[in-house]
Amino acid sequence: MRKFAIVNHEIITGTERRPTLYLLPVPMSDAAPASVMPVQNIEIARHTKHFIVENIRSARRFLKRCDPSIDIATLTFSVLDEHTDPADVDAMLQPLADGEDIAVVSEAGCPAVADPGALAVDAALRKGYAVEPLIGPSSILLSLMASGFNGQKFAFEGYLPHEASARQRRLSEMTRRIEREGQTQIFIETPYRNNKLIAELARTLPSRLQLCVCADLTGPAQRIERHTLAEWGRAKYNFDKIPTIFLLYK
Repeated sequence: MRKFAIVNHEIITGTERRPTLYLLPVPMSDAAPASVMPVQNIEIARHTKHFIVENIRSARRFLKRCDPSIDIATLTFSVLDEHTDPADVDAMLQPLADGEDIAVVSEAGCPAVADPGALAVDAALRKGYAVEPLIGPSSILLSLMASGFNGQKFAFEGYLPHEASARQRRLSEMTRRIEREGQTQIFIETPYRNNKLIAELARTLPSRLQLCVCADLTGPAQRIERHTLAEWGRAKYNFDKIPTIFLLYK
């Protein structure tokens, strides 16, 4: 396994060095990278020349926030997003075959978690390359920590279905898991629909269930609010256009 230490802001590698696929988290808000990531991550961002990214523009901006002196023109970027053909992923790992590291970068938070970057990790493991997840902000874990809900049993549902009947079936199944298994349900919505989602949950699900709403996590406008659905139904709020994660429990 690759071994390295950071000395005077340089990565010193051991003799057993292997090319590594780093899973490099990025801030979920306007927080400075150094405030939400270890110095090791920033050093890896400085020294890595090849990136697999969900969005090139946001990746470049993230790297410049890590260190304005990074020469973006010398870096290579491969786009891995929801439209990428999985058959194209293996070719993105060519730098590893050439003995060079790659970093996987999502648009926000941890790559490969509810993120297309998982395809790159799968390909790297199949080919026997080293994979190293790095510490960084995760909206799923941060919201679960802040909710006070069951952290032993939980499920991340991603986006709820848009189609009405499929959406209601999913919500009914989530309610059953909460009631029968004591499983916290975690999910997200397109930010401009956040207020509509809260109103829908308050209108259609058992009023005794609790909903925790975590908005702009790690950011300057961070808000964490938890009420029963009955209380949400009477509350005044505005979470629209703010990155938000929702948690349901009994």
